[in-house]
Amino acid sequence: MMDDVPPPFVPGAFAGTAHLYRVRVYFEDTDLSGIVYHANYLRYMERARSDMLRLAGIDQRAAMEGGEGAWAVTDLAIKYRRPAKLDDDLLVVSTLETVRGASIVIAQRILRGEETLTDGRVTAAFLSPEGRPRRQPAGWADRFTAVMNGKTIPC
Repeated sequence: MMDDVPPPFVPGAFAGTAHLYRVRVYFEDTDLSGIVYHANYLRYMERARSDMLRLAGIDQRAAMEGGEGAWAVTDLAIKYRRPAKLDDDLLVVSTLETVRGASIVIAQRILRGEETLTDGRVTAAFLSPEGRPRRQPAGWADRFTAVMNGKTIPC
């Protein structure tokens, strides 16, 4: 009976200073030509960033529910190099580049095997419930710095 129990869900993991997140391309991700629709690359990157923050011990939900605020993308640059296609196994590699009091910059790549399909760079600012920039919660910058140094802090 225990053989029927699926393994625990493990979407992503840290490897040194990089966060790795696997994505499979499904039919719903593609356009009529079987190529991934351009906006879906942003979705893959968003999922990877959210997973990276969760694994780093950043509790976004608690910050929102506690009235502290939430992250918002304030700048985004993306370069599409090659198309992803139906059933491709992709890897989103995310690396923290900069940590400031109220913002972070994350570089992201989407790979198919060794081939880079997409490069992106995202700046996210921590905003108060009123939508104004504010310092991120105490301890988050320390967690981000630890990730940038290849160390993770137990949650």
